[in-house]
Amino acid sequence: MGTWGTGPFDSDMAADFVDGLAGMSTEQVIEAMTSTFQRVVDSGSRVDGGDGAEAIAAAALIACQIPGSQVVIDPDDGPAEPLPILPISLLPEARRALRRVLEDGSEMAEGWVAATDAEAWRAMVQTITRALDVAP
Repeated sequence: MGTWGTGPFDSDMAADFVDGLAGMSTEQVIEAMTSTFQRVVDSGSRVDGGDGAEAIAAAALIACQIPGSQVVIDPDDGPAEPLPILPISLLPEARRALRRVLEDGSEMAEGWVAATDAEAWRAMVQTITRALDVAP
């Protein structure tokens, strides 16, 4: 997996996930996100880095739709087409997935070479998590 930064879309897996949402119906987008979160939540003791990257990207897309959220998506990084308004029913699985991504045993949490990158990445995930936590 190629990673070039600490943002929610700064990896090949995350970018491919977001690109894959183009042209999907609302139901297909919801299913893609649900499946992504479920893979992370249901993973054993080790959360795969690719699955984690996709879950973070999906959660960021949800968080940016929450009024007052500090999660803002750069148009160059986000989906090529506007996403439908995503239902709040996705929030619980998104929260669980992000918590798993931050745990010991997560390739995403443990794979950083530079400590400053690890800290910036963790802060970004925590910002997304806080936005999801305050949502209705």
